[in-house]
Amino acid sequence: MSASRANDALQAIGLRVEGSPRVAGAAFTGNVLPLLHEVRHALERLLATGEETTIDLASLPLAPGEFDRIEAALGQGEVTATLNALGPSEIRETRYSGVWLVTHRNATDEVMGRYIEIARMPAVLLAQEPDMRKGLADLALALEGRVD
Repeated sequence: MSASRANDALQAIGLRVEGSPRVAGAAFTGNVLPLLHEVRHALERLLATGEETTIDLASLPLAPGEFDRIEAALGQGEVTATLNALGPSEIRETRYSGVWLVTHRNATDEVMGRYIEIARMPAVLLAQEPDMRKGLADLALALEGRVD
C-alpha cells in the first residue's frame, strides 16, 4: 500500500491524534511536579534523620523551560553565595530553608552542573580539611611575622 493510500485509510477511520498540552510553544515532560514532591520528601528526611540529598538536574529529562518552572516554584531565599574556582559557582537558598540551587559554570560561563541540594549547608561551602590545614599554617606564619 502506498503512503498516500495508507494516509487516506487513516483519514477514513476518523482517527484524531491529540498531543500533550503546550505552554508558550514548548512541550513539557511532566517531571516538574514529581521533582518538587521529591524535594519535599528529601526535606522531611533531612529533618527526621539528618540525611542530605543532592538532585542532579542534568540527569533528569527536562524540556526547555522546565528548569525555569522549577526555579520559579522554589523561589528566592535570603542567602546567596558565589564561589570562584575553575569558574563561578552560584549557591542560592530557595524560599524553602534547607533547599538550595547550586549552579557551577566553567571559565567561559557555560553551565557545567546544576543541582538541588537539600541540606543545612551545601557541601561546596563546607571548608575542606586540606584547605583548613593550609589556612592554619598560613595564619601561624603570619602571626610569627613571616608573611605580610
